[in-house]
Amino acid sequence: MAKEPRKVRSAIIRSAISLEPAMYHATIGARRFTFPDLKTLLAKATPLRSGDQLAGLAAETGEERVAAQMALADLPLDRLLQEPPVPYETDEVTRLIVDGHDRQAFTDIAHLTVGGFRDWLLSDEATTPVLAALAPGVTPEMAAAVSKISRLQDLMVMAAK
Repeated sequence: MAKEPRKVRSAIIRSAISLEPAMYHATIGARRFTFPDLKTLLAKATPLRSGDQLAGLAAETGEERVAAQMALADLPLDRLLQEPPVPYETDEVTRLIVDGHDRQAFTDIAHLTVGGFRDWLLSDEATTPVLAALAPGVTPEMAAAVSKISRLQDLMVMAAK
C-alpha cells in the first residue's frame, strides 16, 4: 500500500485527539469542542437527522458537527478496535464483531486514521480485489466512521468499487 496522503492543515482550523483516555476534541478558530467518549464523538459527527435530535444525540450546532467530523477524521482506525462504542462485555453483537475481526487483513490499513482511510478508499489503489481482501479487517464502526466524514459523491465513488 502506498503511503498515506499528505494532510493539509490551516492555522485557523485544527483538530487533534487528546492523549487523555477517551477524550476527543477539535478546535475551530478560538472555540474548542470536547467529546468525552467515542460514542459521543460518533453521534455528534453524524449528519443531522430528526430522530437523533429527538433522542438528544445530535450535535447542537453545525459548527459542533463539523468539529466532531474533524476529530473523527484524525482518529486512528485502531482506536475503533480498542474502544468499541458499545462495551464488549455487555453486547453480543460487539463480541461477534471483535471476535470475528481479521487482524491480518487489517494490517495494511492499521496505520491510517479515519480520514486517511477515506482518502485511500477514494484512491485508485482501492480496487475491487484489494477491497475484497481487506473486507474481513474492516469493522462496521470503521465503515460508519468513514461515512460520517464523507460527501454523498464520495460514498457513491466508494460504492462503485
